[in-house]
Amino acid sequence: MVFQSGDEEWVLMSRVASGDESALAELYDRFGALVFKTARQVLTSRAESEDASQEIFVRLWKTADRFDPRKARLVTWVMLISRRYLIDRLRRKVARPEVLGLEAETEGVFIGAGKSQAPQLPTEENYALKARIQELPALQREVIERAYLHGFTLREVSEQLNAPLGTIKSALSRGLARMRERMSDSEQNTA
Repeated sequence: MVFQSGDEEWVLMSRVASGDESALAELYDRFGALVFKTARQVLTSRAESEDASQEIFVRLWKTADRFDPRKARLVTWVMLISRRYLIDRLRRKVARPEVLGLEAETEGVFIGAGKSQAPQLPTEENYALKARIQELPALQREVIERAYLHGFTLREVSEQLNAPLGTIKSALSRGLARMRERMSDSEQNTA
């Protein structure tokens, strides 16, 4: 019998679900760098990204029995779990604004706007983040605001903006990379 990649992925995830530590190590070896890179694009610090990556792999271990290779490739499933975790983490930060520091915007740009939260005093970091988002080209700005700040899926953003899903994914990737690049440039200039 010839194994297809979906069969191999299912076997790996079955081993992870049964608590096989070598299978979890193999899963980490295959996807650890990708998960960390994704977390780093979204979160503000390396330490926070490392923590998020660890939590994502805990979720992958706890939900390994739900993986179905007929529905998605393993990399797609890993990235879905990662994205959901990162969105949840951003939402929790907004629920505790003193941690995130983003003020509730009356114009509805940030999550929490319009909810019954006391507005937070703006900080220098808030202004810098908001400025970086505003510097992006229109499509990149819209996609980032809708996906990360409002919590819409990329498919929903694609439908809302009447744009192909691939275009939305590219805009998100380019926008996050541009923001990260500019934020690191400004950190180096202040050092």
